[in-house]
Amino acid sequence: MILLKIAVVVGVTMLHVAYATYFERKVIGHMQVRLGPMRVGYHGLLQPIADSIKLFFKEDIIPTDADKPVFKLAPIVPVFAALSALAVVPIFEGFVIADINIGLLFILAMSSLAAYGIVMAGWASNSKYSFLGGLRSSAQVVSYEVAIGLSLVGVMLLSGSLNLSEIVRAQQRHGHGMFVIPQFIGYFVFMVAAFAETNRAPFDLPEAESELVAGYFVEYSGMRFALFYAAEYIGMIVMSCIAVLCFWGGWTLPPMIVEALPALAKVPGIVWFLLKVYGHLFLFYWVRASLPRYRYDHLMSLGWKVLIPLALGNIVLTSLAKFLL
Repeated sequence: MILLKIAVVVGVTMLHVAYATYFERKVIGHMQVRLGPMRVGYHGLLQPIADSIKLFFKEDIIPTDADKPVFKLAPIVPVFAALSALAVVPIFEGFVIADINIGLLFILAMSSLAAYGIVMAGWASNSKYSFLGGLRSSAQVVSYEVAIGLSLVGVMLLSGSLNLSEIVRAQQRHGHGMFVIPQFIGYFVFMVAAFAETNRAPFDLPEAESELVAGYFVEYSGMRFALFYAAEYIGMIVMSCIAVLCFWGGWTLPPMIVEALPALAKVPGIVWFLLKVYGHLFLFYWVRASLPRYRYDHLMSLGWKVLIPLALGNIVLTSLAKFLL
């Protein structure tokens, strides 16, 4: 049964990764008043399949002076770390591969491990550009990992658990049905830090095209390049899932909405869960199309001087509210 669940989760996730790239190109295209992919299939619907075939048959080039074992291993680490994080994500009531009590802590640990692959790629490529990208990524992850961990402490205080299923049930026990209302500061900090954790615009400094060409994966081609690309999108999906489970009530709807519209209670929980996740993925695309890249010193200042103090303030306020109320 567990193997079947793993096959379903990995299969559905990889399908989402393929079409997340398609929808990103379409969404950003329409935001920039153009059409996006249109050639392969109806309105470019087969574009992800064409891209996969192209990358699969591309030549796998390894630089002469690269550290070959580390160079080959580096793309695998972030993909496996991101997929491992999905093991503790409950998609609907009762459907989770590993329902462990420290699920939230496990996801944060796995998201930290993904940075090792980027650092390994930057060092092993024997290129100045990739080395700078790897250094930037390590500093960025260390900085924003603190903010993302602190932003979730308020959720832990309100729910009294690190188990993601329990966090969703705790939101149902509160009258509003979602922690995003009392934890709006924590949610803001989490989402900003999530953009930095996944190296997405406006925090895509490790792969800044303007100064680092492509950053840590500048020397990669073919399927190894595709693995880095997939890891980024799986990371986006994982971060969207955490946001939905910890702040937006997971697969449930707020009790007041269900009471007002009883017909909505008949809709399967997985539908609400996926709609909320898609909404957060759309936010990643929207921000990429709208905001310019941060300067690196501004990126670090935002993490240490703004987000971490905000997250600490949110912990104090949540603790006081829980103690007094």
